[in-house]
Amino acid sequence: MVGTAEKPATRRPAIQLNIKTILNQIQPHAGFVFQEIRLYGGPGQPERIEIIGRAHSGRARRCSRCQQPAPGYDELPERCWRHIPLWGIRVDFRYAPRRVECPEHGVVVEHIPWNEGKHRLTTTLMGFLARWARRLSWREAAQAFEVSWEAVYRSVEWMVVWGLAHRQLLGVESMGVDEIHWGHGLRASNFLTVIYQIDAHCRRLLWVGQGRSKRTLRQGLKALGPELVQGLRFVCSDMWKPYLEVIAAQAGAALHVLDRFHITMHLNQAVDQVRRAESVRLRAAGQAAAEQLKHTRWPLLRRGSRVRGRARQKLNALLASKLQTARAWELKEVFAHFWKYRSVMWAGGFLSYWTWRAMRSRLEPMKRVARMLRSHEELLLNWFRAKGEISTGAVEGLNNKIRVITRRSYGFRTYEAMEIALYHTLGRLPEPESTHKYC
Repeated sequence: MVGTAEKPATRRPAIQLNIKTILNQIQPHAGFVFQEIRLYGGPGQPERIEIIGRAHSGRARRCSRCQQPAPGYDELPERCWRHIPLWGIRVDFRYAPRRVECPEHGVVVEHIPWNEGKHRLTTTLMGFLARWARRLSWREAAQAFEVSWEAVYRSVEWMVVWGLAHRQLLGVESMGVDEIHWGHGLRASNFLTVIYQIDAHCRRLLWVGQGRSKRTLRQGLKALGPELVQGLRFVCSDMWKPYLEVIAAQAGAALHVLDRFHITMHLNQAVDQVRRAESVRLRAAGQAAAEQLKHTRWPLLRRGSRVRGRARQKLNALLASKLQTARAWELKEVFAHFWKYRSVMWAGGFLSYWTWRAMRSRLEPMKRVARMLRSHEELLLNWFRAKGEISTGAVEGLNNKIRVITRRSYGFRTYEAMEIALYHTLGRLPEPESTHKYC
């Protein structure tokens, strides 16, 4: 066999990319070029990349307000903007802004595409920090990318302001109104009024305001606009009187549905009040029946079908007694059948029967709930008129997300920061377009 000589492998030239090429690909700025890129730092010193920019000689300057071409006026000293870090190395943009003499706005700074207002961060970095602030707490985002907490806050604020100015409030048919406790104490300023869109295709925060008065809700409805309010089909709220009056006056054409979770909360509170009062009375009298009420708070507040094991055995023993707590719990469990009806007429008949039983129970907390339900009978029956087209549980689900946001961010010292965080996470706001998605 004749041996064949092996051909030498052809070597391809290595493709070497520099930072300028990458920036021109993912971060182009019309009218500007990247002139020079420098790396600073050394042993014992933090490394830093500086990108020097200059204006394109063939492009006219533009006004920063109207972005129309305008003649030049003068040049300002060089400024520096923080950019997204590269391989953990700090990156700075440097450029000497020019001023233009706009026929409409006078002498102003030229339009700089990577900057917004007087922020010392590029808009790319601000969007980057704002997106990460949805996944991490603001403190963690600041530590991860070596910026200040204030830089993260201003980035989120810029994103929220832009999103609120460009969001579309079209197709909103269902609205939920509720109050959330925020801060310490029970002052009026420690409550927030929140307005949600709770349609099946979109659930988001529409508006948030400080306080839970008529004035606060009126401000929210005014901010959303009369067209949105008049086009509503359903409104969901609890039985807070100021909300009921404002909704009846301004959104009377919509079907007002009461939140069933708040009604369940009132029933649970009534059962707990009966249990506590009876336990104190039996202990004072030295009766052995007081032992039956020990460690029964949480089993009594749960749905009966979810109580199992030893807790169920103790609950059964309690129900076999003639204690007032057992009668209160039975009334609460019977009312759960109210939500299973489909007919408005039969649901109204059941409500009349249940309130009659509660008024004859000689249990004052249950009687208060019965009187409350009687006074809101028409609004309660609207739940059946809606025929399942609206989910009142969406309001409580969004409320829980608000609590998670507050807990994840270790609380907020100012209402403004709290408001921005809620819009940022729950508002589903549009974001400014960028040439490249970094996260």
